Amino acid sequence: MRRIEMILSRLAWFVPTLAGLIVIVFLISNVIPTDPVRIMLGENATQEQVEAMRVKLGYDKPILVQLVNHFRDVLTGNLGTSIYSQRPISEDLASRVPATLELALAAIVLAVLIGIPLGVVSALKRNSALDQIVRLASVSGLAIAAFWLAMQLQFLFSMKLRAAPLNGRIDGFGPDTITGLMILDSILGADWESLSGALRHIALPAITLALPAAATIVRFTRAGVLEVINSNHVLYQRAMGVPPRLIVWKYVLRNALISTVTQIGLIFGVLITNSVVVETVFDWPGLGTFVVNSILQSDHKAIIGFTIFTGGLIVIVNLLVDIVHTLLDPRGTR
Repeated sequence: MRRIEMILSRLAWFVPTLAGLIVIVFLISNVIPTDPVRIMLGENATQEQVEAMRVKLGYDKPILVQLVNHFRDVLTGNLGTSIYSQRPISEDLASRVPATLELALAAIVLAVLIGIPLGVVSALKRNSALDQIVRLASVSGLAIAAFWLAMQLQFLFSMKLRAAPLNGRIDGFGPDTITGLMILDSILGADWESLSGALRHIALPAITLALPAAATIVRFTRAGVLEVINSNHVLYQRAMGVPPRLIVWKYVLRNALISTVTQIGLIFGVLITNSVVVETVFDWPGLGTFVVNSILQSDHKAIIGFTIFTGGLIVIVNLLVDIVHTLLDPRGTR
């Protein structure tokens, strides 16, 4: 019953959080000292044309009226039309979500496969040489700039060793589109050539995003394991003669990984932020390259649409993480 109440409380915060995000983005966009109408029409537009377009877009109305209209448009999925592509922004974002989602999922999988085992081993070998090396590597992973790491990986593996493609998502046309995720579509369509190409293209950008994420997971996993190892119930199991390996798998990991699972969800937001840089370096056709092109083109509405879309996506992911945390935490039933 306690868990249900906690889940409902998380759901209750979802709507006001998303509404607050929309309001903040709208207010910030109105503070920026640029005229989106003038940018849209170009420098050669007359003042009469600018005023007519301003009236057409509703920029002549009071700020509160504009905010209400903005809410209505967002709730109906209308984020405006992109100056850069001349298409609805919602369509541009939807077409690029699979690429960013696939890259983020690949990075999270790599980060988990690297971070959790290293964190557990580091905690079990506390203060050993291995522990010191892992801790040093985790700090270094957090300190490395994503754009610098991306360029170094390109230089080494693409330009020197010729072991991975320099940029892009896949060579040729790729597999038949089913989900929009190249790797999954290749598997579902049994297109092994496309699968090989997709894996080779995603390797370097996924590693670039995964290393800082793995460093964070290592630190949280290590801290969680150390906390549980020193708890009373684990000490009791040791006193009862339970084998150490069974203690780690049955009693330590389940409780220690609760905070790590929460952190993995928070890392998703960091991956979306870092993808702006990484996708630009690797010319990955996702949300990151979309917003960079929008910034270069001064595409006012597209930038706002990207911010609202990604912000809403992060809010939803954090909501799901809170629910999973509530289900995993044994204290949730108390």
